Amino acid sequence: MNAIQNIEQEHLRLDMPQLKSGDTVKVYLRILEGEKERIQIFQGVVLRLHRGTTDATFTVRKVSDGVGVERIFPMHSPYIERVEVVTRGKVRRSRLYYLRNLKGKAARIKPLDQK
Repeated sequence: MNAIQNIEQEHLRLDMPQLKSGDTVKVYLRILEGEKERIQIFQGVVLRLHRGTTDATFTVRKVSDGVGVERIFPMHSPYIERVEVVTRGKVRRSRLYYLRNLKGKAARIKPLDQK
């Protein structure tokens, strides 16, 4: 078992910020288009975190042109350039699936520093 853990440690990213459900994040992705490479930003609210070593993931939801878009990102993927926390959210749950049914102002999350 120790050999597996040593191999997993080599693939872990140490530059990831501490994420929580309710945080608004910007995920900078490397996109390959033919032979060209560019950076695409996906900004949204973290709905859930799936903890683990190399299989850790986080789900981000954004609303684009009135349509909700969710994307699951592997935490230690080499295609993620960086993750930036825009705001910390004040939530009382670890899974924010209820946001899927809310629209407009009802889908907002209070910032952590507000009371």
